Parts: sequence; structure tokens; C-alpha cells
Amino acid sequence: MSEKKVFTYEEVKEHNSKKDLYMVIHDKVYNVSSFVDEHPGGEEVLMDVGGVDATDSFEDVGHSDEARELLESLYVGKLKRTASDPVPKLSQSPSAPGTTSADAGTAFYAFFFIAAVVAFGAYKYMQ
Repeated sequence: MSEKKVFTYEEVKEHNSKKDLYMVIHDKVYNVSSFVDEHPGGEEVLMDVGGVDATDSFEDVGHSDEARELLESLYVGKLKRTASDPVPKLSQSPSAPGTTSADAGTAFYAFFFIAAVVAFGAYKYMQ
């Protein structure tokens, strides 16, 4: 990564419109303006966390590895956090060894896959 800008939380908060939308995830600042219309969860999801720290929201969903790669392409700089800035509830770093938020997403899809197989088996059994 080349040298990027350092943002304050106040600067990030100014970028909160659909055409100029920044968010913070794990103290990195991302310009998601070009992705608003393409976001699978809809633009409202991004607009709700635009201009703020979206770490908790991002990690709660359990984004895929592809989503994380896409996020890196939207990286514009680092956040210089001050004591008065809000801090995300998640204390876990995305690069912490042995932990990935993709595990939650994988478990979610595995549950539905197994449920679908069981439902299909029950349907065939009832025939």
C-alpha cells in the first residue's frame, strides 16, 4: 500500500452523503461512494454507517473474504483516533491469529445448507 492520508474522526464525519461516503473499519478509512449502488445489502446499510466507525456493523455481518478484498481496494487512509472519539465494541483485530470473522459467515451458510438437505430428505421421505 502506498502512503495514504491520515484522517481525524471529524474529517470522516463530513463524508456522509451517497456521492461522498467514508467509513471507518478497524481504524482504516474507506471511501465507499463508488460501491453504494452495488452493495448486496442495499444502499441504506451503507448510508446508516456513513461517516462513522462501522467496525461493529461490518464484523457483525460476517463478510466474506471477497468482501474484505473489495474493501481493501476502497482504502483511502488511516484514522487518527483521539480520546473523545467513539470506540467500537469489538476489541478483536481482523488479523488476530486463529480468529476470522469469516468463520461466522461460513457457519451461517453451513447451517442453512444442512437445513436444506434435511428439509429435502424429509420431503422425499414424506412422498
